[in-house]
Amino acid sequence: MVVYEMKLKVFFLKDIPVHSVQEKISALIDKTLVQNEKMAAFHNGTGYKNYSFSGFYPVEPQRVYRQDKIYTIQIRTIDENLMNYFQEHLINAYTEEMKSLTMTVTRIKKIPIGRIYTLTPVIQKFDGGYWKEIVTLDAFERRLKENLIKKYNHYTGKKCDEDFDFYTHLQFDNKGPISCPYKGITLLGDKITLQLAQNPMAQELAYMALGCGLGENNARGNGFCGYKYL
Repeated sequence: MVVYEMKLKVFFLKDIPVHSVQEKISALIDKTLVQNEKMAAFHNGTGYKNYSFSGFYPVEPQRVYRQDKIYTIQIRTIDENLMNYFQEHLINAYTEEMKSLTMTVTRIKKIPIGRIYTLTPVIQKFDGGYWKEIVTLDAFERRLKENLIKKYNHYTGKKCDEDFDFYTHLQFDNKGPISCPYKGITLLGDKITLQLAQNPMAQELAYMALGCGLGENNARGNGFCGYKYL
């Protein structure tokens, strides 16, 4: 498995407030995908998308990204075909708010990772709303691990042994739930840090999470991970 990281530079045609960042980046990527029949079917399907993306860099302290400035988006995937498609087509993409300029692609090194932390909120959809009001912390943690295992099984075509520790410590980095607009509603998520276990399966899933993201709604910008090697 290889995690590809694309750094896309974009030029802003309009201001974008911070609460609209994920929505506007999604629109740029979606527009690129639907230009091709096969990729449109992939985009509109219900399966795992196997990519995730960051917000804009540099971060604007005033919480508004400004017209006529250039920012960078990090996009990661474990799908080489998707990387190649983005490399060819995303550099020509544009919306009312931004237009793409250049892209560079690198591979993230596969060496032992000490911790991963989410740069965009993790979303886990439980019936009834925000997880803290509905389920226990154990249920939240169990679903976090199960979600990654399902992504791994789907991507590799194998069924991995689930009897392993994924991490040794989980920390919530936000004081309260973080709002994430999505299809006319607001989802609530959290930013978390995981101190990783040092067994082969935990490391494999953590590496995969760098490409696919943690939790759900990764193709909408949720669960994008930063990382620190040992």
